[in-house]
Parts: sequence; structure tokens; C-alpha cells
Amino acid sequence: MLNRRLLLSSITAMGFCAGVSRVSSAASMKPRQDGLRGTIDISGYGVAPDRQGEQSDAINRLFREAAEQGMPVFLPAGDYRVSGITLPDTLFVSGVPGRTRLIHTGGGPFLTGQALGRLTLSDLVFDGKAEALAPETGGLLHLSDIADLAIENCTVTGASKHGIHAERCGGRITGNRISKAAFAGLYAVDSARLSITANTVSDCGNGGILVHRWEAGEDGTMVSGNRVFKISADDGGTGENGNGINIFRAWNVLVSDNHVSDCAFSAIRANAATNVQISDNQCLRSGETAIYSEFGFQGAVVSGNLIDGAANGILIVNFDEGGRLATVSGNIVRNLHLTGPYVHDGAGFGFGIAAEADTVISGNVIENAPRWGLMLGWGPFMRAVAASGNLVRGAGGGCAVTVVEGAGTALIANNLFQDVRDGAILGYRWNDKATGDLLKGGSEAFAHLTLSGNRLA
Repeated sequence: MLNRRLLLSSITAMGFCAGVSRVSSAASMKPRQDGLRGTIDISGYGVAPDRQGEQSDAINRLFREAAEQGMPVFLPAGDYRVSGITLPDTLFVSGVPGRTRLIHTGGGPFLTGQALGRLTLSDLVFDGKAEALAPETGGLLHLSDIADLAIENCTVTGASKHGIHAERCGGRITGNRISKAAFAGLYAVDSARLSITANTVSDCGNGGILVHRWEAGEDGTMVSGNRVFKISADDGGTGENGNGINIFRAWNVLVSDNHVSDCAFSAIRANAATNVQISDNQCLRSGETAIYSEFGFQGAVVSGNLIDGAANGILIVNFDEGGRLATVSGNIVRNLHLTGPYVHDGAGFGFGIAAEADTVISGNVIENAPRWGLMLGWGPFMRAVAASGNLVRGAGGGCAVTVVEGAGTALIANNLFQDVRDGAILGYRWNDKATGDLLKGGSEAFAHLTLSGNRLA
């Protein structure tokens, strides 16, 4: 029969055996010196964190041989002082988030990679220390012709040029923190369906996220879910610098769900960007026009954005340069001001939404626009513009529409105007007011205008 003493003895023996098994199992699974099982042993290359002096030659050899062997590299927490690092094909490098730091020692490029099939960098800090880069190097991370690029959960800071320069790259740049770049945080040029998502870009000298092409053409980049703030225009200009997100010559780009604030010029600026979609973004405290679609584009959707604080709200312009075809719907534009970062030689500042050609403006709310709520056309540059179902309140004038000879047609229908100081619908010749309030009569004198169902509250 099983007595109490025998039972306790059996339980104790079982516990001892289990304990021995656990110790044995833990010993067999103990990570190697490099800190991540399955990675290359970095100690054999003379690479170690917090070592005095440069480790550039050792790290170059480590990266090259790890890629040749098909093994990932794990860099433990600490500082690694390097310059002139060449990233080979199929390299995978990771570290301890926020604690594995590669620091530029100056005297040339920092990290470069060219003509690669795949490159992955994750959980690393890249600190440029504002050290000068080689003249031919565009960014702290200078990458080109990489088919499948992945930069994930990294910190890029202190670049004397761009933070990341990615040319002719596909893949994804996601979840990174990019700051204190003298030029732009991220400069992506001639991309191939690149995804730029969930990054934080701040305190940069001339731009936040730039998606450019050397010549206009298909791009397909997605810029979504990023937070961009405190972007300056240190090199001045009238819009080429100081933008949170800037799309230039790149077609079929999506800009959505971003939070962009405190930019010297635009929160989102699309220049010659055909088929751009700018949707569901928050744009706060822009120094110039919050959202731009300008110069030589065909096709723009601007919808569901919230704009609070800017010189101008949304501009769909430059029909004289081929800018046409857009919808502007469901946006809130408020708290605009008359001053901008330069002296404007055109319509100026202080208006909510402006469009010139082949554009529908519908279902928007515009509040506190000191000049005009809506502006339709500019001189003779207007064709097929429809403004309907918008609410304008607290504006100098509700809607300014061009009445210059040669201007095309405009439909202004079913809009509600409230607290508009100078009138609801006003005809303008360039910057000069040419009519009284057309809502109260007189629009029949202008055959190119159709007014219907508008109301002054």
C-alpha cells in the first residue's frame, strides 16, 4: 500500500528530475556570445560594442562574410564607431532597439548600398553626429537600386544631408524615427512601389518625407500613417523646401492617414504629381498652403483631410502649366491667416479652397478664412469648376470667382454662406473686386457662371 512517506518521497524525486531536465534544456538553449541564436559570431571578427576607435574594417568584413554565408548579424547594445561601410546583398542586420548605435566618425560616406536584391536593417540607431559626408553621398544612409529594401524600427539622426537617401528602391521603410537631418529626413527618388509607413520624422532642415522622380512617371509609393513635425526651410525659397510630405513628378502616389504639423511651408505638397490621392490627413499649423496639388498634373483626389492653421487651405492650381482634373471633398479647413513666409505676387494668402480646372469642390466646411472661403479660377485660367454643397462661415468673402474675359465655366450651387463680411459670391478680375454680391443679383451678366440654390445665412 502507498503510504504518506512513500508518496512524499516519490513527489520529491519527480521534482528533482524535472529540475535537472529544465537545467539541461536551458543549457542546451543558451544563446551564443552574439546574443541571437542563428546569427554569425561577431567576436571572431574583432567586433565589440563600446570599443575605442573605429571598427569600420572589421564591420565591413563581418557584413560581407555574413551575407556570403547567408547568416544574419546581431549587434549587441553599445556604440560602434564607423565610416565607409558598404552593405552587401542579402544582408540582415539587427540590434537592440535604441541601444545599438552606429556612430559616424566622419571623413566620407557612412552606410552605402548599391544594386542589391535584398537588404534588411532593423532595431538600430544611426547617428551622423552632423559629420560631413562625401560629396557624392546624398544621405547618412545612401541606398540605390535595391529591389527589396526593409528599414524597420531604426533611429536615424544627425545627418549633415538627408537622413535616408533611397534611389530606385522598392520595399518598405516603416516604424523608424528620423530627426535632425540638415536636408530632408527621407528622400526617396525614382522609387518602385515603395511603402513609407508609420515613421516619425521631425526637426529637419528642409523637408520631411520627399517622394521625387528625375522625370515624371509611374512611381506607386504609399506614404501612410506617418507623423511629421517641425520641418524648416533653412535654404529658403517659395515652396521647394519646408514641406512635411512632398511629391514631385511621381505618379500614382497615395498619401493617407498622416499627422503633419508645424511645417514652414506645406503639410502636403504635390507638384506635377498625376493621380495623387491625399486623404484623411491631419495638417496643423502650416506656414503656407496646407495641401497643394500644382503644376502639370492630371488627376488629384483630396478628401477627408482636417486642416487647422495655415496661410491657405487647399490649392488645386496652375492650369496655365497643365494642372487639371481633381475632386476636393469632405475636408475641414479652418483658422487661416493673411501672412505667409514670403511676399506673394499672385492671389496672396488667407483663403480656404482654390481650384482652376476640371474640378469638383463639394461637401467641405471652411471656417475663419480672412480673405475668401472659396476661390474659383484666376484671371482667364478657369475651366469646368463646380462648387456645391459647401459651408463657408467666418470669411472675408464667401466665394471669389473670376470674371476675366476668356474664363471658362463655373457652377456654384447649393452652398451655404454665414458671416461673410464682403458678400457671398463675388466676381474678381485677378485681385480686384469687379462686382457686388452676385447672390443678390447680377450674375446673368456673366454667361460663364451658373448660380443656383446658394444661401446666405
